[in-house]
Amino acid sequence: MNRLLGIFFVLVWMMACSSDDQNGPIGISQIPEPPKDNVPDEPILNDEELLDLTQRETFKYFWDFAEVNSGGARERYHPNEPTRDQYVVATGGTGFGLMTMLVGMERGFISREEGVERLTRIVNFLETADRFHGAWPHWIDGRSGNIIPFSPLDNGGDLVETAFLAQGLICLKEYFKNGSTIEKALADKADVLWKGIEWDWYTQNKDALYWHWSPNHDFAINLVLKGYNEVLITYVLAAASPDFSISKETYDSGWASNGGIKSSDTQYNLPLVVDHAGDAPFGGPLFWAHYSHLGLNPKGLSDNHANYWDANVNHTKINYSYCVENPKNYFGYGEDAWGLTASYTRNSDGSIGYNAHSPTNDTGVISPTAAISSIPYTPNESLKALHYFYKNKDRLLGPAGFYDAFSPHYNFWVAEAYLAIDQGPIVIMIENHRSGLLWNLFMQNEDVQAGLNLLGFDWQAN
Repeated sequence: MNRLLGIFFVLVWMMACSSDDQNGPIGISQIPEPPKDNVPDEPILNDEELLDLTQRETFKYFWDFAEVNSGGARERYHPNEPTRDQYVVATGGTGFGLMTMLVGMERGFISREEGVERLTRIVNFLETADRFHGAWPHWIDGRSGNIIPFSPLDNGGDLVETAFLAQGLICLKEYFKNGSTIEKALADKADVLWKGIEWDWYTQNKDALYWHWSPNHDFAINLVLKGYNEVLITYVLAAASPDFSISKETYDSGWASNGGIKSSDTQYNLPLVVDHAGDAPFGGPLFWAHYSHLGLNPKGLSDNHANYWDANVNHTKINYSYCVENPKNYFGYGEDAWGLTASYTRNSDGSIGYNAHSPTNDTGVISPTAAISSIPYTPNESLKALHYFYKNKDRLLGPAGFYDAFSPHYNFWVAEAYLAIDQGPIVIMIENHRSGLLWNLFMQNEDVQAGLNLLGFDWQAN
């Protein structure tokens, strides 16, 4: 298994007291429901109606169920245990949340004024939160802005989570840069925040980026960022930084392993294109095709090592084809029930756990975010899965969108819980499929364009 995935298996479960803040998220939906007059008991939704519903319901995770003090995205939300980890703000999830709020304004889920107010609160929180050479930690206490250690050695900067946040800050800057005086101030602050990340510090003066730095343990974790996985965005943003940039050699040696990232493997007559270390030839969990590409448009994106659109499309189609083939004979897998990625999971005793599901690590658990967030790559297959999830809405659709994971094989077991990093890509990638909103915002940024040029990419602005 790709050693980069090790970080995702550490689960720290923290409890805290409730808040009396009535100006923030209140845990009850504040998003207007669509009119219900003359709606049949079992409405049959067309594709566009279903996409509307899915975006609106999933958006509630970041709006109604956010951390009450900061407005940032909670790491997780369990409806049956609403106070569980209620003050744990996820850095990467908050970056995804910023992007979903732009979608929320565009789709009319919230007003522009409401969006600006919440986004200003989040950005002000990030401005005063703990940072380590410009990088935020994986988890932040929403009450104080102090770091919550992710693991014993991980009590400092998390460069990958920071990159996911910076991706959102850049979209925020582009969205508001020509707006009102208040909006321009918000855009300027978002721009300053991401430009303060000291990417070059995280190279250790070597030709690669490293995931973590701690003021107590230095680079003790020593986890180098190498592809192919979810960290491409980290190198692109590091190259884009006006003041703390990296060299092309750092990218080629680090992310691309001096050409070692290429793969000649095929599965189901589809070239894998890139080496999914530990998961070849079926490809790793599908979030690898999502997280870096919420803003970084893979269409037309290529360099000397790979065509990333082809890599992501084939990765998704292989994942789909594997589920349709269903070599382990799990009940319920098929053309309308597929998608393997990192998510909550069913432990062998029936309890809830966490796992990075993929064809080489298939435990019979399907994660709705996998198929839904892949809709730009496999629109027909993803919509078919989405209709299946909605058909089973009595089991799968909760207060903040479709639940994180389920297993038809095990008596239709459902993880009645949510994770920020799984809910965010659903809203964002559906919107990229429908309008290209986040792709257009991110790719029009002049610093991003300079970074792509520095690394030798071919790319398209929209």
